[in-house]
Amino acid sequence: MSTNHFDVAIVGGGPAGLSAATTLARSLRSVIVIDAGEPRNAPADGAHNVLGNEGIRPTELLEKGRAEAHGYGAEIRSGTVIGAARTDTGFTLDLADGDTVTARRVLLAAGLVDELPDVPGVRELWGSTVLHCPYCHGYEVRGRRIGVLGTNPMSLHQTLLFSQLSDDVTLFTHTMPPVEPAELEQLSALGVTIVDGPVDHLDIADDALRAVVLGDGTTVERDALVVAPRFVVRSELYTRLGGTLSDHPMGGQFIAADPMGATDIPGVWAAGNVANLGATVSVSMGAGVTAGGAINMDLVAEDARRAVDARGVGATAAV
Repeated sequence: MSTNHFDVAIVGGGPAGLSAATTLARSLRSVIVIDAGEPRNAPADGAHNVLGNEGIRPTELLEKGRAEAHGYGAEIRSGTVIGAARTDTGFTLDLADGDTVTARRVLLAAGLVDELPDVPGVRELWGSTVLHCPYCHGYEVRGRRIGVLGTNPMSLHQTLLFSQLSDDVTLFTHTMPPVEPAELEQLSALGVTIVDGPVDHLDIADDALRAVVLGDGTTVERDALVVAPRFVVRSELYTRLGGTLSDHPMGGQFIAADPMGATDIPGVWAAGNVANLGATVSVSMGAGVTAGGAINMDLVAEDARRAVDARGVGATAAV
């Protein structure tokens, strides 16, 4: 077993974690990024609304991010953190491979997992012709035949957003709550077709969506299907350290943090999807930079206090 000490340990090597690592390393902090290698957007062909890197492959973006952070001195380590505990000087993180990392501060940036609707075909097409965010991938299906799988109140919100991108949008009510009359009027005015009844499965041809098949056998041809996953944040370490998750008004839970990323646990920050369920790649990058700066300032303040204390001890001893 090896033990390594750092100023900051970052759990999660996605856009938030790598952005924080670069920010901290540029301030000459010793930083380690521990990444389990499970990026949420891995199935997607490209990341969008990333200024200067529009449409870049998610894996390429992470490769570039790792190289940049490493270039400033950050250590990037593949692995999974399975345990965490507070110490007198910070935190101890236990890795699955038996290593132990100690750090003065911890940034949680491991993101979330999308729990998809249990409809055959959804998982197979996830990230290609099955999607959920109009800002991430809506432009790529503009003007096409779009379906929305109704599973919760968010489905109505998605329907309104995607109606901006196509004149041919169909809402499959599936398991969503009944649509209110005022909402029905809105959908009708926007030309949205509503199909009632449970969806049985997706018809796939050439690795793409061909049609949505209802429980009664009715087939509705669609080019893309919008779903509303259940967002499950990777929060095990936060709760293990004594934190409590907060409920999100749109469903799911998250790690509550202030605008700078600080959580209710002293010394622990959170950035990216663990703290913001709706954060896109660019938003997560910004949150990482913000948290990195805040953590550095917190360490600067601690270092200054220690310097003053040490000076006082020396002065007293000299007398």
